[in-house]
Amino acid sequence: MRFQTLWEGRAFFGALGLLGILGGFQQWHWLTAIACLGIAFCLNFFRDPERVGSKDPKDILSSADGIVTEIVEMEEGEFLKRPMKRVGVFLSVLDVHTNRMPIDGKVTYLNHFPGTYPGPYLDARNRECSLKNEAQTWAFEGERATLVVRQITGAIARRIVPWRKVGDFVRKGERFGMIRFGSRTEVFVPLECEITVQPGQRVKGGETVIARFP
Repeated sequence: MRFQTLWEGRAFFGALGLLGILGGFQQWHWLTAIACLGIAFCLNFFRDPERVGSKDPKDILSSADGIVTEIVEMEEGEFLKRPMKRVGVFLSVLDVHTNRMPIDGKVTYLNHFPGTYPGPYLDARNRECSLKNEAQTWAFEGERATLVVRQITGAIARRIVPWRKVGDFVRKGERFGMIRFGSRTEVFVPLECEITVQPGQRVKGGETVIARFP
């Protein structure tokens, strides 16, 4: 467990802890049991294991744990504004939600989109969710190319936490932020890159190679 990651769940741990204490005082065993299950769920959600991925500069790592839902060629219209390959990964509430750098690079762009309040927000498996849900877009400038990564929240609990800022240089596999609870992460890579994963495949952030530079 990393303290920084657990700290993001402090409100949940605090509320559940108070419920457990209340249940103990009132001898409401059912409430204590619910609080304990909730704490166990949060400990699992906010887990943040160490990862060791490829150091080959041609390899692009996944930024998130989850299932590859799509691989499409499309225009990245926010920052680079040119056709790229987009690899979308869906994160369920059971996946690690820490996001990691796909390449060694400098943060050159960071933009937060608050979503279409009051909604409705879409399920993170919906490819149109980036148009409605809260999202955050990053650009990472590496030696070979600039990649764009978009963090997108799900339909229920929604919060994106950035741990880096524009101007920071971050190594491949290092953490740059997290999303909670249930979400989607999209990595835009140049068209000439070879995609090494396929839809339906499970990937691990900071470990699985999702593409390679030529």
